[in-house]
Amino acid sequence: MGLKKMPRHRAFDSKARRTHGPDAGVTLIEMMVVLVIIALVAAIIVPNVIGRPDEARMTVAQSDIRAIGSALELYRLDNQNYPTTAQGLEALAVRPTAPPEPRNWVADGYLTAVPIDPWGNDYLYRSPGDTGGFDLMSLGGDGAPGGEGTAADIVHGQTQANK
Repeated sequence: MGLKKMPRHRAFDSKARRTHGPDAGVTLIEMMVVLVIIALVAAIIVPNVIGRPDEARMTVAQSDIRAIGSALELYRLDNQNYPTTAQGLEALAVRPTAPPEPRNWVADGYLTAVPIDPWGNDYLYRSPGDTGGFDLMSLGGDGAPGGEGTAADIVHGQTQANK
């Protein structure tokens, strides 16, 4: 009669005891990603729930304008100029075929899609702009130039809406 091999208890398994290393880090990173996503969703939803949807829309428009402005700057760095007014913001998501065609347009584009403002209107873009390389704005809640409060225009490069 020989010795019978006993099954090992999981507590004695070296893989079960391992608490450090690349496997442990992946779980932490996944948890962090989930927490960031929850925080972003809460940041968008909570203002609507507490009765301040107009202010939330203005914040979203300001954030969109900053993101579009950054994408325009990257486009210019790669291609030595901004998209023309005729090419519009669509040139950030789809490679322009009208002149001047970009030489170094990145394969995935600069934006996955061109956003519309929170009131359902297109962002207005012009290049060259009145004050620099381009003008970028939302006409605000009323969809008309000018306005005050939540109806004010939201303009790239300005920290607050025009009054």
